[in-house]
Amino acid sequence: MIQATDLRVNTLFEYNDEPCRVLSYKHTHMARGSADVRLKIRGLVTGNVIPLTFAPSDRFEEVSLVKKPMQFLYKEDEALNFMDPQTFEQIEIEASQMGDEIAFLQDGETYNVLYWDEKPLSIEIPPKVVVEILECDPGVKGNSAANMYKDATVTGGIKIRVPLFIKQGEKIRVSTEDRAYVERAK
Repeated sequence: MIQATDLRVNTLFEYNDEPCRVLSYKHTHMARGSADVRLKIRGLVTGNVIPLTFAPSDRFEEVSLVKKPMQFLYKEDEALNFMDPQTFEQIEIEASQMGDEIAFLQDGETYNVLYWDEKPLSIEIPPKVVVEILECDPGVKGNSAANMYKDATVTGGIKIRVPLFIKQGEKIRVSTEDRAYVERAK
């Protein structure tokens, strides 16, 4: 059993007989009121995003999902196609179940596909990924007195803020949780 205060972003648990992933977590405490845990979760079967509020003492069942490494092949219409590297078996996962995480998928990369009752539900995106800067404004010399950032578009069409010294065509590491610049990729 998982207590509501132990839930964090990307934690998997069972709610209403459905495996769910925590998208956002906030523990609040009012002055004279009781504390509560506010979550935004995604149902892995339905793909629905639901905001919920729980008491800190609420408990949930841990969900047991089977992780299987599979290679991402391509996205076709609303389906993501993966292949098992050992058996060459191919599966499809609905893109709607992934949310905006599909922007981080790269062809040919291996990801853990999550199975529940022998049905592929979702995939695990690594906490940090390497992406290429497709478009950004040039940094102006002399604007580096403080931590200055500029807008950039990276692989997958994701818009993030990067330091001024980053140029178009460079590869950088990005956090998939908050879509923030981490460092230059080596």
